[in-house]
Amino acid sequence: MPHHETPHHETPRDETPRDETPRDEARHPGPPAHEGTRAETPRGLRRELDTLTTEAYRPELAGIDQLSTPDLARLMNDEDAGVPAAVAAQLPSICAAIDATADRMAKGGRLVYAGAGTAGRLGVLDASECPPTFNTAVGQVVGLIAGGPAAMTEAVEGAEDRGELAAADLDALAVGPADTVVGVSASGRTPYAVAAVEHARAQGALTVGLSCNADSPLAAAAEHGIEVVVGPELLTGSTRLKAGTAQKLVLNMISTLTMIRLGKTYGNLMVDVRASNDKLRARSHRIVALATGAADEEIAAALTATGGETKNAILVLLGGVDAVTAAALLESTGGRLRPALTRKAAGG
Repeated sequence: MPHHETPHHETPRDETPRDETPRDEARHPGPPAHEGTRAETPRGLRRELDTLTTEAYRPELAGIDQLSTPDLARLMNDEDAGVPAAVAAQLPSICAAIDATADRMAKGGRLVYAGAGTAGRLGVLDASECPPTFNTAVGQVVGLIAGGPAAMTEAVEGAEDRGELAAADLDALAVGPADTVVGVSASGRTPYAVAAVEHARAQGALTVGLSCNADSPLAAAAEHGIEVVVGPELLTGSTRLKAGTAQKLVLNMISTLTMIRLGKTYGNLMVDVRASNDKLRARSHRIVALATGAADEEIAAALTATGGETKNAILVLLGGVDAVTAAALLESTGGRLRPALTRKAAGG
């Protein structure tokens, strides 16, 4: 089935749309409808959706429910294949955001993701994987989702439409100038994500807006706008698909490359991994082996002496120092292993 590009539509700036999870107006009535407001009429909301590339209808796909499963799978795989190229087009913006984030985190700041629906869940997922992967401190990387923890497993209807919830969530964290807040929204117009960026910026925090539509209010509100335009979805408006994949790729970059910049790796080894279970303890042992080439007995002894700290054990073995000296060297280099090894070699 041929793929047809859908032309980009300009997004009006004077309207605020709805995004990933529609609101049940009967159960969660919104504010009174006024002319020119986001909630004016269902017709007005439909017009808003018509302006978004992520919501565009593709008539050439109207018969996909009649395709065989192999044909559907090939079609969906072909759709997904274009996502990395869309991310690549935004690499300059992504890199600028990463460098700015790493600079603040090196001074003690936090990385906070804020989004609704799929976008919020992706932020929470990325944040939750940082402690075991990079041994980040509790609260150093945080994921906020509109509607709170309950929204991770079921829709909290209407939460995404309430920007005041974002401000309250950020205030509960006492977000300030040392921190970075990344608003995530496929449409780039979700009130919760836009309000999070606006409120964080007002508090002096570094702000990043990640969306999948060009010229989005979210990118405009942030210091660093990242707009990965993946085009219309296979299922009209289902932004958990290509848009969700794109957001996951960018969030992977933001957290991983920021941690590399912070010295959380040694080469491509996760030397700050937290060995909290049998698999991770085995991984720590393997990482030390790859970094040092030492025998299993030596590695086990070094890990025991350093309380299971992978980075410290590598320094013990490569630097020929005891655990206390290794800890002091790492303290002097801000936890960065390569400079600690250089300092030891220079007699420091």
